[in-house]
Amino acid sequence: MNTTSKYLITISLVTGLLLIAAITISGCKKSEPEPSTPAMPTMEKASETAAKTAKVTEETMDKATEAIEQTTCPVMDGNKIDKNVFIEYEGKKVYFCCPDCIEKFKADPEKYIAKLPQFQEK
Repeated sequence: MNTTSKYLITISLVTGLLLIAAITISGCKKSEPEPSTPAMPTMEKASETAAKTAKVTEETMDKATEAIEQTTCPVMDGNKIDKNVFIEYEGKKVYFCCPDCIEKFKADPEKYIAKLPQFQEK
């Protein structure tokens, strides 16, 4: 082993030891959380809680609606619906694949109702 190799190994060992010493000395800077003081509920907090509850209820209803969501056109059996092409029928949206199907549906809605999940009995 030549002198240059010995010198490099010594420098590496000293640097490593200094690094270990620095880490050990600095230690963990973990801070303890401050104890929280119980606060009296305010109208703002009550309002926030009500809004969160309403959002959860709305999300639950959306999921339930998705479970019975219409995906195919009732007039053109099997065609995928276009969410921009719809009418309101008996308070529920009925989607179609194209505008021409709307007129066919309006001419005889009862013919197509059985194909629509939003009108099925639960």
